[in-house]
Amino acid sequence: MTKSRPPEELLPTGAVVGIDVGTVHFLTTSEGEHEPNPRFLATVAEELAEAQRHLAAFPKRTRQRTRAHRAAARRVARPHARIRRKRLDFHHKTARALIADNDVVAHERLNTAGMTKSPAPRPDPGNDGAFLPNGAAAEAGLNRSILDAGWGQFLAILANKAASAGRLGTTTSSAPARPTCTSTGNRCTPSATACRTRRSATRS
Repeated sequence: MTKSRPPEELLPTGAVVGIDVGTVHFLTTSEGEHEPNPRFLATVAEELAEAQRHLAAFPKRTRQRTRAHRAAARRVARPHARIRRKRLDFHHKTARALIADNDVVAHERLNTAGMTKSPAPRPDPGNDGAFLPNGAAAEAGLNRSILDAGWGQFLAILANKAASAGRLGTTTSSAPARPTCTSTGNRCTPSATACRTRRSATRS
């Protein structure tokens, strides 16, 4: 039985880099370099929408699915599986490049679960039973982009690769960091009144 070789530590490079993940760019380094966001979900959006429309024609709750129903479900599952494989491969390659070039890779500690949480309803105090706009539509689009980018999975892979290679992957908790814009996915300035800040949700 062949035993797998343990990962080897990489030679020191003397380089230190900080990264900031986003949705416009997948990440931006402290050197100002950008890694493009592949937007995997967008590449199969039409195929997935058509498959979901076909699946919606079948009853949602049934004890026994027909052959056609099972085929429709598999048709929806296939593009999701492709996305997961491509995203995982992209995360591994991006993390490997960062670890190969730098002794230390620092990033902000993120609470992705809090960042993708749906906004709470806003009751209208002057109209019983009615609700005020709460930015849910803008939030939904940004949440999809965050989940599609897969920041949590990427940062976990980065940490594992850093440990295996004898590098240092470190997190920072920077309170004055700029919040995420719900319209663009970029980091906003604190004075940007057009953006809904999410300071409490983005910090663990």
